[in-house]
Amino acid sequence: MLAAVMAAGFVLVWAWVAAMPLAYLDPEYPVWRAKLAMLQRCDLGEVLVVGDSRAAVDVMPALLPVKTTNLAVGGGMPIEAYVAVARAMACPVPPRRVVISLDAAHFAVPDLFWERTVKFGFVGPADLALLRRLALATGDASLATPKVSDGLSAALRGWLYAWRFPPLYFGSLAKSGLFLRLWSNQAAYADALAARGQYFFGRDDGSSTVAVEGRMAGFVPLPVLDRYFDRMLALLAARGIPADFVAMPMNQATGRAVLPGVRAGFAAYLAHYEARYPGFHVVGPAMLAWPDHYFGDGFSHLNPRGAALLSMRFGQCLQGRLEQASQSDCVPRLEE
Repeated sequence: MLAAVMAAGFVLVWAWVAAMPLAYLDPEYPVWRAKLAMLQRCDLGEVLVVGDSRAAVDVMPALLPVKTTNLAVGGGMPIEAYVAVARAMACPVPPRRVVISLDAAHFAVPDLFWERTVKFGFVGPADLALLRRLALATGDASLATPKVSDGLSAALRGWLYAWRFPPLYFGSLAKSGLFLRLWSNQAAYADALAARGQYFFGRDDGSSTVAVEGRMAGFVPLPVLDRYFDRMLALLAARGIPADFVAMPMNQATGRAVLPGVRAGFAAYLAHYEARYPGFHVVGPAMLAWPDHYFGDGFSHLNPRGAALLSMRFGQCLQGRLEQASQSDCVPRLEE
């Protein structure tokens, strides 16, 4: 009898965990969910933005001249960008252009792949199976397993996340009191849909904190992330869809701290792919710095003032790139 009661209780908890992720998952989850919803509905528009959190913050679709969807995500690496682009290419009417923005560190250092990308459902078992194959092919298992091992295989863990197995979510359930995040997460979800995927992290009136690029000793991309970047560009080339790489600005404090070798190595890496894929263009410098007062936190995310300025200036360039047959003359005036 006791076993039956315990089993019934576990089933009820499982049903809650599966049905109500907005009630307990982290405050960033509703934004990821909104991006997935737009992607699943193929509600993308003419321009698709993919990349990391700086792009998620800095590019405001509302200030751009054409319908744009921002699918960049916090901690995003080439793997998340590839997954978003691959799904977008399956839509009946794919975007006319893709804007890619990833900072140097997100090619070279594993981020919160299992803690966010897998846990939030942005990738599923099929995506993880591809990751395992590419990890084997490149000899790079950097992302193939979670940072903290609990005895579960990566494949099994992926399936358990997909099925929202309750023990994997107990930490979030405890922090949220089971349901106390529901109303704030619902509001964040609605806001992210209205903003077409753009959202803010810090909103301070400036930051002089040195971000990750200022602490890099060199630029060496992880082989598996390089493979995903190549696959994404190859997919876009096969579909005849042009792609622009647009670096989001870092604050001046970080710009001063970046070693010349890191700057040169990242620029050379992008130039290699620009030469390899005629439809891929690096627009502007690979690393640029803006005054510290435009940044809202220590990770070089722009504050609302900075994001509005960047979006308006980039929008002027974007309109030209969509209308002109020649791409070589358009360089966005992103610098102050």
